[in-house]
Parts: sequence; structure tokens; C-alpha cells
Amino acid sequence: MKMVTGFQFALKHAPAALAAALLATSACAQTPPAAAPAAAPAAPPSWQQGRSAEQNTSTLHPFAPLFTGRPASELPLDKLKLPAGFKIEVWAEGIPEARSLALGDKGTVFVSNRNLSDVYAVVDRGGKREVKKILAGLKSPNGVAFSKGTLFVAERHRITRYDGIEERLDSPPEAKVVIDNLDPTTQAGHFWKFLALGPDGKLYFNVGAPGNIVLPNYNQAAIHRVDPKTGVMETVARGVRNSVGFDWDPKTKELWFTNHARDWISDDLPNDTLHRVSRKNMNYGYPFCHQGDLLDPEYGKGRSCSEFDKPALKLGPHIAPLGMRFYTGKMFPAEYQGNIFVAMHGSWNRSTKHGYNVMRVIVDDQGRTTLKPFLDGFLVDEKGDPPMWGRPVDVLQMRDGAMLVSDDYNGIIYRISYKK
Repeated sequence: MKMVTGFQFALKHAPAALAAALLATSACAQTPPAAAPAAAPAAPPSWQQGRSAEQNTSTLHPFAPLFTGRPASELPLDKLKLPAGFKIEVWAEGIPEARSLALGDKGTVFVSNRNLSDVYAVVDRGGKREVKKILAGLKSPNGVAFSKGTLFVAERHRITRYDGIEERLDSPPEAKVVIDNLDPTTQAGHFWKFLALGPDGKLYFNVGAPGNIVLPNYNQAAIHRVDPKTGVMETVARGVRNSVGFDWDPKTKELWFTNHARDWISDDLPNDTLHRVSRKNMNYGYPFCHQGDLLDPEYGKGRSCSEFDKPALKLGPHIAPLGMRFYTGKMFPAEYQGNIFVAMHGSWNRSTKHGYNVMRVIVDDQGRTTLKPFLDGFLVDEKGDPPMWGRPVDVLQMRDGAMLVSDDYNGIIYRISYKK
């Protein structure tokens, strides 16, 4: 006698639709499951985005700072070169990843981090500097500015204020939020912010592009300002891939800023740039046009650089201009009055490295610019890995007319002075 299984009986007497379903179920039960799809490869880091197929094997890479810093006694200061009459010395040490600088009303110098999470204060005690960590646990607090007793700090996602902080360096006040939600997508790429107080009393800050060469959203690749009293924000300039330094012309009150162009076009293109904001709603081209006259290989298709505003000066390819200040002090010779000093962090996305210095920009009465060397000697091997022993980040004019220069690679602040 032939045995009939429960499944065969159900199949014989089931309606056609149910029979089809039962057959499918049976097939699934009897067929081993397919292997899980292979995991997608991890996304490359933001700095690799935009490479061509030929560049995918490139060994070029960014250079990390020495996060523990380096003592001044280990630095080859004798390699540094300045024009005649100028002198450079270590002003403060032991400030890991020293980045942006701000000067307090009582002479305190505030120093930020980018990769780390702290803010420091440097106090001069009769010619000896005391370094204090005053804030910790912040999110990339790269931007610092000071005004009328208040320290402002720009983190990746917000700007806060610390009122009366020079009186309370050992027990800082609680942070008060000026504006929040500046990083709602937790963006990759250029999320750190520079911060400066404009002559209009508003705080100016950048939101960089979220990658090397990408289409930014409404808030990215731009310079904004916020009223510290109301928290209301407005956009100052667009098409700015990544600015990490700006200042105002003491005569015209116009905003000037440095900007990093994209990577991975070639060793010599595009140039990083210096810009001037002379009217409202200026757009400097990113991601469609670079350096004012170079269409992007991808995003520039069907566009024209004539649509966008030109830079005031091309600074060099991949040279990484950061902090900049107009000099208004009396210590340096008269020819330096009104000059812009720009800290060049130095190139990584270039087979022959350059930068790692402080340059001087002369601006004439017609707004024409001339670039001249000022501080050199950090670059020691243009083919090396790393090629340098120090990296300038920001410049700050002190009340006596001397200039401070931060070095995030070593955690050092230098002082440049002049004497006939």
C-alpha cells in the first residue's frame, strides 16, 4: 500500500493558489539558504574622496600632530629664518595641538584644539608663562574669540560663551549656548570652525564642505555670522570649501579670509586662495570652480567660472593657509603696517611638499596684493614623510606689537619680535 504524506494529501485537495503557496514553502524548506551577501567595503576616509583611479595607489596622506606635544628643548630653532632685525623664541610649551589663538582683556592668551577636546589659557607671570587647561571634553573646539570679558568657543556643533572667564581660570563658569545645531548630520570632512568677532559685534564662523569635492547642503561650504545677543544667524559668503582664518581690513572694515581648494586634481592645481568680501551674497565657486579660473572635472561640467567671484590672491597649490591677521602694531617697521600675515600649515597632497611657513601679504591702496616670505625653516625635506618639524596654524598680534605663532604639530607657541 502506497503511503501518502500529509503534505501530498494537502497538495492534492488544496485550491490552485494554495497549492502554489505550499509548493513554494516546500521548496524553501528543502533548499538550503543562500549565502549572505558580502559586506560592502568600508567607505574611504574623507581625505581620500575625489581620487582618480590612477591616484588610488597614492601614498600621499595627511600628517597627524604629536598629540603629546614636544618640549622646546628638542626643537631646532636655529633652522628658523626671519628678515633682519626680527627674533623668534618659544613663548609657551606644553599645549597639545595648539591651534587658534585669542587675546583676553588682561593679557591671557586662549588656545584651542581641533582633534582633541580642550581649551587652554596661557598667563604671563612676570616673564614666565603658566599654562592652564580651562575647558575639557568639548567637541573639536577649534574656534576661540574674546570680547569684553567673554570667551566664545566654536565646537563642531555649537558656539558657546564663558562670561568673566579671566577672573575664573581655575573654576570656569558654565557654558551658555549662543547657537546650536550647527552640525545636524555629524558631517565628515571639514567640520572644525574658525571663530572671530567682527567690527559689527557679530561672531563669524565657517562651516566647511563635508568632503574633498562634494555638493554641499544649504549650510555647508560657507561663512556665516551670528548675533551673540539674539542667536540669529545669517550667511556672509558661499562657495567657500574650507576657511580656517579670517580678519578685517582696519581701514575698509572688509572681511578677508583664507580658503583651502580641493585635493586630487594634480600636484600644482588648484591653488589655495585669499579672498576679500566686498559686497553681499558673494560666491567663490566651490564645488564648481576653483581658484577663480579652474572648472572642477566633475562638478564644473556645464558651468563657467565667470559665474563666481575671484580670489584676491592665489597662494599656492595645497599649501594649506590657516590663520591670518592684519598687522596694526607699532613694533615692526612701518612697511609692515597693514600687511596680512598668513600661517601656511603646509602641503600633504603634493609629491613635493611646500609651505610650513608664515607669509606676508602686502595690499596696496587699489586692493592689489603681493606675497612675500616672512618666517621659514620648518620644512626640512620636501620629499620626506613627514617633511617638516613644525606646522604654523594661527598668528596673533600682542599689545606690545609682537606676534605669536601657534604650532599644532609640537604643541608650541612662538613669539616674534623686532628690534633695530
